[in-house]
Amino acid sequence: MWGLLYLFLTLCQPLCCQAEATAASVNPQSCSLDCIQQGGPACEYCRITRSDVRKALGFKSIERFGSCIPWPCFELLGNEDPKICQHYVQAPNDVKVEFLNDSNSQSDTIIVSWKPSYYGIAFLRGFQVSLQALGGTSVACQLFLFHRNLSLPTSHAQRVYKSDPFPGLSLGSQYAVTVMALPVPEEWERFYRSEIFSTRSCAEKNGFEQCKNDWYPKHIEVQQEGSAITVTFNLAPPNLGIRSYFSLCYTNGRKKYTDIIPDLTTNKTHHSYQLSDLQEGTNYTCEIAANEVDAVRKMFNVHVVHTQKEDASPRSVTPSLALVLPLSLVAVAVLGGCLAIVIRRRTKLQMKKFDLQLDIINKHEEVGNQEELVSLRKNRLTPPRLLICYSSHEGPTHVKAVMQLGVFIQQHMATQVCLDLWDSLSVAEEGSMPWHCRQIRESDFVLVMCSRGFNQRPKPEDDDGDEDQAYSSDAIIQLIGAEVGRAKARGQDLSKFMAAIFEYSEETDIPTELRLISHYVLTSDLPLLFSHLHGVALHRPGAYLKIDHISEKGFAKVPAGAALQWAIYEAGMALEGKGQHSLEEGD
Repeated sequence: MWGLLYLFLTLCQPLCCQAEATAASVNPQSCSLDCIQQGGPACEYCRITRSDVRKALGFKSIERFGSCIPWPCFELLGNEDPKICQHYVQAPNDVKVEFLNDSNSQSDTIIVSWKPSYYGIAFLRGFQVSLQALGGTSVACQLFLFHRNLSLPTSHAQRVYKSDPFPGLSLGSQYAVTVMALPVPEEWERFYRSEIFSTRSCAEKNGFEQCKNDWYPKHIEVQQEGSAITVTFNLAPPNLGIRSYFSLCYTNGRKKYTDIIPDLTTNKTHHSYQLSDLQEGTNYTCEIAANEVDAVRKMFNVHVVHTQKEDASPRSVTPSLALVLPLSLVAVAVLGGCLAIVIRRRTKLQMKKFDLQLDIINKHEEVGNQEELVSLRKNRLTPPRLLICYSSHEGPTHVKAVMQLGVFIQQHMATQVCLDLWDSLSVAEEGSMPWHCRQIRESDFVLVMCSRGFNQRPKPEDDDGDEDQAYSSDAIIQLIGAEVGRAKARGQDLSKFMAAIFEYSEETDIPTELRLISHYVLTSDLPLLFSHLHGVALHRPGAYLKIDHISEKGFAKVPAGAALQWAIYEAGMALEGKGQHSLEEGD
């Protein structure tokens, strides 16, 4: 019996070791391109540098071709055996992003990991990992290859392969990472896997007390003694360099602004200041923040109670009341009668002059007194999918404004945005028109950002890339216009399609075929756009729509809104400069 048990354990030990080896992660190696081409055992999973690509392809400057082009398999692995690069390999699985703890407090660093697919793993030659910031144009890329004589078994599909670190990522930003299996197939189908992730905020990485832009007073105490209102709050840590603060209280259209400069020599942790000129018996909503750009504001409420003043001679109260009280009653009665007569006459005159209806006034008063918050529909399991179409004829500043709009809608309007700039691999795989046709069919809504480019043809001297883009945009608009016309003829709902312009454009920039659908001016109509996307009314009896960070003045308080506002400003200035240049040429 002991002999059988010993034999069983002996047989199981290699299997356990093999399972552990299979689940182990594989990190990139530094090896030469010659080692990869010759198939040396010391270069199993190697990183490929720019110098290796220059050496293999003979380019003196490969930056002009971009850093994330799938490089030719034959040139990098050797062209002695053409069959080595002709097999299909499916996209990797289980793509994950891992954050690394580095010493730089202003940026984040990540490592990407994945597992190869079972399908075609024997012909797998390597991986290419690309990283792109959503709303930006910068792309980072890493290339990894196996040596030419290596053929992975199916058990290696459980191995976790890792990339090199991607440093210098902006905190609190969204990125898209794409892992591509090599060689790239000729059919361009399911050969890559993409994931969208957000980097950590400054507070998440470094701690709340180490982040100047995220800090705000957490502890606030309000006390009232007589008519004096005293507010005590905690000060920022000295390392943040915050020396002054401000407070803003408002109610019924009245605002009270207070500058706060604490004396750090007396107390370095807390400070108290006085709120003056506040009306008694009134509720105030107050904000306090550091006197810095884009500082986070802490809100608190202040209720100013009535103060009772004591009289120094209480004995004289009784006789005076005996005389004053009857006279006061008579005066109040006379004034009340006169006031009632005046109000009745004035009301009749106003009713005749403006033809007002009393029931409308009553409804307005009820709405003002019984406001409620509108909640979104809970029957939707996933956010609505929005496709944004645009023209690049106005130049890169207009395209940047469109990208920043997509970032803002996706971050703060509970909507999944589809933009061709964020899915460039799929656009290259399918083609621009087929990709847009599929997205129009699969999206819940389609937003067309109209501009002068939709009504202009490129000049003959324009480069081919801009001309193709312009004609592609024109064809997409004609396609959407045909869909709108078909739905109108059938009596179908047109709410799927929307048109919009930025504030630097004009309503005449909206093509004729899109005049039948709803159109908005951004950013002033952001609440209307949110109402359209989620099917909620802005106003109804007893309720109003209140969503943080999408109002005309409140959207710029968040980083994505501030970036959108600046991008629109830059695009408007660029178009204005282009218009003046055209006028000078005409003169």
